[in-house]
Amino acid sequence: MAKGHRSQIKRARNENNRETRPSAKLSYARISVQKACYVLDAIRGKDVQTALGILTYNPRYASSVIKKLLESAIANAENNNGMNADNLVVAACYANKGPTMKRIQPRAQGRAYRIEKRTSHITIVLDEK
Repeated sequence: MAKGHRSQIKRARNENNRETRPSAKLSYARISVQKACYVLDAIRGKDVQTALGILTYNPRYASSVIKKLLESAIANAENNNGMNADNLVVAACYANKGPTMKRIQPRAQGRAYRIEKRTSHITIVLDEK
């Protein structure tokens, strides 16, 4: 059994299991998880050039946000990991639920409807072919 404080043991274990694949994460994106997943499903497993083409011509709002995130992940791969952009593939991409902003819409006869403005945390992980 390793000696040391619990946080030191966890830190040492995490350093050994650290993922070396380049990635980019966007937190608190003002789009629901369901709408973001439609676009993420279209690019998952594709090479980077094909994914950028899909995102460029996709009419959904999420595609413009995800395109910026993909370009950031490509830049991370080139600058931090020394990878070639032509050999990259979208290994994993997913959206997790973020906090929801609650708003109120006034209605007739003194009533109010609740409006939920959802956010998401989007992650893209790249890998070499």
